[in-house]
Amino acid sequence: MLQKMTRTNEKGFTLIELMIVIAIIGILAAIAIPNFIAYRNKAFCSAAESDANAIASALADYFAIPSHTGLPATPALLSVKMSGPTGSVNTATITGDPNLTIGIAVTDVSKRCPTDYKAANTEWSGDVFTKILGL
Repeated sequence: MLQKMTRTNEKGFTLIELMIVIAIIGILAAIAIPNFIAYRNKAFCSAAESDANAIASALADYFAIPSHTGLPATPALLSVKMSGPTGSVNTATITGDPNLTIGIAVTDVSKRCPTDYKAANTEWSGDVFTKILGL
């Protein structure tokens, strides 16, 4: 009589199953990583735009004081903390006439804002984001 042989060590995955899982993970990573990089680079654009909005808000507070009739000499007088990559911060200039229009120009020091994003927005010129406040 033939005895039925049983295998007692059938645990784990086959090599084919592991290779398929690794291939799927590789395909997902190939799709996701470029998107993450694009989102990160767009964050540098948003940081410059946010800095311009923060300066605009600080200017509104500055001009709420009746004795303040002219532009502050530097944006630093507005106590606005500028953002930027580690080791450097975005720079800003304020120009114009407070009775007409004020221009706020923020330079993206990281130079990582994508050119297609800047091309789609008229406020961008090179690495400089310009916000105009006025009547």
